[in-house]
Amino acid sequence: MAAWAEGTPCWVDVSLPDLAAGKRFYGELFGWTFGEDRGAQRAHYTDAFSEGKRVAGLYAKQDGRMPTAWGVYFATDDAVALSARIRDAGGRMLGEPMVLGELGVMAQATDPAGAVFGLWQAGEHTGFEKKDQRGSFCWTEVYTRDKESVDPFYERVFGFRGTDLPDSSIDFRVWALPGTGPGADRPVGGRSVITDAFPVEMPGHFLSYFSVVDCDETAATVVRLGGRVTATPFDIEYGRMAVLSDNQGASFAVVAGPEPKPDQRPGTE
Repeated sequence: MAAWAEGTPCWVDVSLPDLAAGKRFYGELFGWTFGEDRGAQRAHYTDAFSEGKRVAGLYAKQDGRMPTAWGVYFATDDAVALSARIRDAGGRMLGEPMVLGELGVMAQATDPAGAVFGLWQAGEHTGFEKKDQRGSFCWTEVYTRDKESVDPFYERVFGFRGTDLPDSSIDFRVWALPGTGPGADRPVGGRSVITDAFPVEMPGHFLSYFSVVDCDETAATVVRLGGRVTATPFDIEYGRMAVLSDNQGASFAVVAGPEPKPDQRPGTE
C-alpha cells in the first residue's frame, strides 16, 4: 500500500543550477533545514525539513537544458500500472519507472498538453511528513491551454472528480479524490486555463503552493533574497496569496490564512 491514496500530491522538489544557493534561499525563506547530500550519482539530492519533518527536496541540475523548476509527484501503489494508464489516456512517459534503491520508485510523465508531473511509489521514503501546515506544501494546480484534453486525462488517470469553480472570473476546475459518506470527496488540486494575460510562449505547467504566516512579508523576503514577485499579494477566498520566483528562477506560490485542512483548497492564481 502507498503511504498516500493514489492521486494525492505526496512530494515536491526543485531542480537548481546552484544547490548551495537554493539551500540558503529556502532556509531563510521558510526556515527549512537540510538532510544529507545523496551524492553526485543522485544529483546531490537533499531533503528539506520543517520542524524536523520532511517537506521537500532540492537537487542540482545535471544538464543546462533542464528547467529550473518545482515539480510535483502524485502517489501510486504501482508506478508501472499507472504509467500504462497515462499512455492509454493520451499522456507520455518520460522514461520507464526508476527504482531508487529502498527509497521507492519514481517516474515522470506529461499530460496531453505537455505539463510535466511525477509519480512516486513509496518505499522507505514515504513523501511528505508535514503538509498543509506553515512552511510546507498545501496545494498544486496545472495551467494549460487545452482543457478539453487535459480535464478527462487527469480524471481518467487518477480517478479525480472534477468540478468547475462557479461564479469565478477564471476558468478553474477543482480535482477531488472520491471519499465515503456525504461530502467526503477530498480536494487535492486543480486545473486553470492559461489566458492571454500570460506570455504566448508559456507552456503547460504545474504551480505548487506553500503555506506561510504572512504573504506580504514572504513576498518582501523573496525580493530581499534575490527572487522576484510574479503576482503581487492579493486576497482570495482562502486568505492571501502571491506567485513568486526564487533567486534562480523557479516559480512557486504562497498562501496565508487559517492553516489549511487536508480537505481545504487554498486558492488559485
